[in-house]
Amino acid sequence: MDLKIIAHIDTDLDEKFGIPRQSGLVPSLQGRIVFEPGYRDPNALRGLEGYDYIWLIWHFSEVPRNRPFTPLVRPPRLGGNKKVGVFASRSPFRPNPIGLSCVRLEKIEMNTPQGPVIYVGGVDMKDGTPILDIKPYHPGVEAHPGARGGFSDDYRDYRLEVRYREDTAEKIPAQMRESLTGLLAQDPRPGYQHSPDRIYGISFAGYNVRFTVDGNILTVIEVTK
Repeated sequence: MDLKIIAHIDTDLDEKFGIPRQSGLVPSLQGRIVFEPGYRDPNALRGLEGYDYIWLIWHFSEVPRNRPFTPLVRPPRLGGNKKVGVFASRSPFRPNPIGLSCVRLEKIEMNTPQGPVIYVGGVDMKDGTPILDIKPYHPGVEAHPGARGGFSDDYRDYRLEVRYREDTAEKIPAQMRESLTGLLAQDPRPGYQHSPDRIYGISFAGYNVRFTVDGNILTVIEVTK
C-alpha cells in the first residue's frame, strides 16, 4: 500500500497535550490546509465549495513506529484505568496510525503563493499534521442523530467552567481567546488526575498557558509568550 501525503495542516495546537479528543468539540479552533507541490492543482477542489463539512484522513505522525499490536487501550476520558477494545476507541495507538476528522469548511482560497488553501474549523490536529486525503461530508447519508455513542455518550455534555486570574486573559489575543477557552473547557487533563493543587500547562499558538482545576472550575493562573 502506497500512501502519499497530499497536504499538511497549520493549527494553533503546538503539542499533543490539550488537543480536543474529537473534531468539532471546539468549533472556533481553526486550521489551514496547505497542499504539497504535486497536489496544488485547483481542479482537484472543483465543486468542494458546495459542501459545509469535509472529512480529513490524516496520519498520527507522532505515534512511534513498529509498536506491537495492542487489542486493548485505556481511553483518557475513562480515567486511564478502564480498558476497551482498540476498535471501540479513537486511540492513536492502532494497527495503522490513521486519524479521521469531520471539520467545517470555512473557505477556499484558490490563488495563493502556496496554491489552493482550505480553511477549516473545529480541528483536533496538531500543527503540521500530514493529511492523506480529503472527502466531502454528505449529511443525507452520514448523519445519524439518534445513534448510540458508546462510552462517549456519558461525556457528551461534560465541560469545565473556565476562569482567568487577574490579567491573564488579556495576554491572549482576542481572536484566539474563544478557541483557548473552548479548548480548556474540554478538560485536557488525563482522566486519572484530579488534584486541585496540581498545576498543568499547555502550549497554544505560541503561548504557555498554566492552569489548575478544582471540581468543575478551571482557573488560568499564568500566560507567557
